[in-house]
Amino acid sequence: MHKVKIGNIEFGGGKLVLLAGPCVLEGYERSLKIGRRTKEIADKLGIPYIFKASFDKANRSSIKSFRGPGLEEGLKILAAIKSELNVPIVTDIHETYQAARVAEVADILQIPAFLCRQTDLLVAAAKTGKVVNVKKGQFLSPYEMKNIVIKLEESGTNKILLTERGTCFGYNNLVVDFRGLVTMRGFGYPVIFDGTHSVQLPGGAGTSSSGQREFIPYLTRAAAAVGIDGLFLEVHDNPDEALSDGANMVKLDNLEDLLKNVLAVSC
Repeated sequence: MHKVKIGNIEFGGGKLVLLAGPCVLEGYERSLKIGRRTKEIADKLGIPYIFKASFDKANRSSIKSFRGPGLEEGLKILAAIKSELNVPIVTDIHETYQAARVAEVADILQIPAFLCRQTDLLVAAAKTGKVVNVKKGQFLSPYEMKNIVIKLEESGTNKILLTERGTCFGYNNLVVDFRGLVTMRGFGYPVIFDGTHSVQLPGGAGTSSSGQREFIPYLTRAAAAVGIDGLFLEVHDNPDEALSDGANMVKLDNLEDLLKNVLAVSC
């Protein structure tokens, strides 16, 4: 397996890496508060930590939904959090022009699931030289992720991470096929499990997505038992107040116990 390094953090080296934070930036102070508490928990448990948050949620169900502070203000907030917490940053890009600009701040460029087959976006991300994390589309089989790996490799990078986040199962529902973790790892790159989007009910609330956060501990333990290199979680101090994806977020008060249980079964 290719080991993917960011400073002293290594994916694929046998140690679980945590990518966690709010779904979308909710201002500097609250986002920093969430990141600081998450880092304290990760440090206590000896888990390498990468802060996650989006500057723009471009695929919200409703045009009226909160999307975030936008590119310029969002990058300022992410840069400040990166400096304050001294941790790497992962954030989404949605358009090719964003890749180079976001790479000035982020250590990992994340390709959203809905955009995982967008060739130009993958090429632009690869050419920045930064690590590229691709969320597997809800509409894809794990086997089809090999085509995405080839696109990135032929665009000049082997700094590749692949993330499982559930597969469409009828309307407004997702299911996780844990065989996919093994399949994607077989492509030679580290695999991450997204424990929060995997319990999402896409569009399940009509003008927004819903979720079943009560199942997060079970799915994350199952994924860890199968074998993963990283765990992606959206976390919030009060998920019911979150401006995006609150229904499938982990409450900060529950994070430490969740991670302890994951570590206990990790392969």
